[in-house]
Amino acid sequence: MAFYIAVSRAKAMSRAFSPIIRCMSNVPENTVYGGPKTQSPDQRVTVTHLKQKHKKGEPITMVTAYDYPSAVHLDSAGIDICLVGDSAAMVVHGYDTTLPITLDEMLVHCRAVARGAKRPLLVGDLPFGSYESSSNQAVDSAVRVLKEGGMDAIKLEGGSPSRITAAKSIVEAGIAVMGHVGLTPQAISVLGGFRPQGRNVASAVKVVETALALQEVGCFSVVLECVPPPVAAAATSALQIPTIGIGAGPFCSGQVLVYHDLLGMMQHPHHAKVTPKFCKQFAHVGEVINKALVEYKEEVASGSFPGAAHSPYKISAAEVNGFLSELTKLGLDKAASAAAEAAEKISTSK
Repeated sequence: MAFYIAVSRAKAMSRAFSPIIRCMSNVPENTVYGGPKTQSPDQRVTVTHLKQKHKKGEPITMVTAYDYPSAVHLDSAGIDICLVGDSAAMVVHGYDTTLPITLDEMLVHCRAVARGAKRPLLVGDLPFGSYESSSNQAVDSAVRVLKEGGMDAIKLEGGSPSRITAAKSIVEAGIAVMGHVGLTPQAISVLGGFRPQGRNVASAVKVVETALALQEVGCFSVVLECVPPPVAAAATSALQIPTIGIGAGPFCSGQVLVYHDLLGMMQHPHHAKVTPKFCKQFAHVGEVINKALVEYKEEVASGSFPGAAHSPYKISAAEVNGFLSELTKLGLDKAASAAAEAAEKISTSK
């Protein structure tokens, strides 16, 4: 009986004190580096939210990002969709095409983005070689992107019947799929390079037909890349799902740009060639970065950084004296002199 009374009292106390209980991360608040932000699952953008925006005629925003810091920025800006694109092969890894990046490498990027972006719908690209062999391979890869990468959906390039079939199999496996038509970078060996599509009758019709085929197998959205605006307008009108344009003009349901491109982060001549013509640079962050790095180098070289203002961790005079005494006992007279001189300089430079 006493046991049950004790349990009842414990439950009553728990209810009484429940208002002051708060979630704790594994990183204490009073540390050098702060802990993670509280997640807000109710604010996560979903496929249903996108359908509602599309129905209302509200433009959808999407940005391609590859790591934690950029994901946090997208989160703060209220971007609808964050695409972890296989363009990481070029933008982050320095390759000339998207082909070399592997699924395992993509998963690293996916996990980093998932830790930083709590609001946007997260879409992970299936890289070249991870879904073309069979429907089983496609489903297995897509499952990994969700389970291991923390994504909400996958994107694949649909330019052939086998890829349409792959998209169908993934949807049937219960995974949301975003299609991709027009310029499909994984098919550059067939397309003859990064060339715009839909510039003649046959190619334009193929863009629309492929988009319709992707819709038919259950894709929730389709990216239209590097096609003339009238072709994008036709596809958008023909589809009942939203289109996301990139180099496809203003008549799509939404737009996507690469994080590094829209921020003007790439200042090397090689990257100037890679940055596409259709990309508007909303900032010139690369210039700011270069300027800051040069200033940092100069201040370190001159000895002006770090000064007292950026040397925040203090030790009392008494502890310094004790430290000097111990160093002397150890025969480290030179070290003791260096410590004494440093303490004097820091104290006088406040």
